[in-house]
Amino acid sequence: MTGFIAGLFDLRVVMVELLGYRLSYLEFLGTATGLACVWLTAREKVWCWPAGLVNAAFFFAMFFQLRLYSDMLLQVYYLGTSLYGWWRWTHPPTPREANRKNQLRISVLGGRDRLLLLAACLASIVAFGAFIGNVHATLPRLFPERAAFPYADSAVAVLSVFAQFIMARKKLECWLLWIAVDALALVIYFLKGANLLALEYLVFGGIALYGFLGWRREHQGYKSTEATA
Repeated sequence: MTGFIAGLFDLRVVMVELLGYRLSYLEFLGTATGLACVWLTAREKVWCWPAGLVNAAFFFAMFFQLRLYSDMLLQVYYLGTSLYGWWRWTHPPTPREANRKNQLRISVLGGRDRLLLLAACLASIVAFGAFIGNVHATLPRLFPERAAFPYADSAVAVLSVFAQFIMARKKLECWLLWIAVDALALVIYFLKGANLLALEYLVFGGIALYGFLGWRREHQGYKSTEATA
């Protein structure tokens, strides 16, 4: 039983081979739980957060083995924000911020906050990309090989950090960041040979667009309800 569980987290253990592509249990489970998490979020279902906890565990193991270190470290952050998001969505700070299900309602960032978010994203990508590009020299015991695509991979990580945080606070703009993440990740994973994961991010992009349109429609519905109240 222990060997079977260990195999689920080993990228070398193949579940099935399709048209010459060796699909591991780890890539399949990471892909499946990731899709479930994003779809539930787009549907504004609170169960997206426990699904995210499981997904982060699988992806942590996978990204370590792919040498995508910034994505690996990102999963630790996802574990924490998934717990925070689960709590925040189910505990609106005030009755005015609650929706019909007595969960946190969708809101938008102000103009100043959007500018600050953009500046923080750009500065963080530059700084983190420089660090990840040299992490093999700085911490050779932990990261013995040079990171792949340090700046592009760091952009995925940085944008995901901010997107995840504002998603936990149910800000509509999170979906715009996720769309950018999905486009970058699709290219990186395809070049690394993780074809199923690349395909997943193509699907993620479509779900993110669906989520943005659905959340925007829901947010506009609040205004209509308040106008007629």
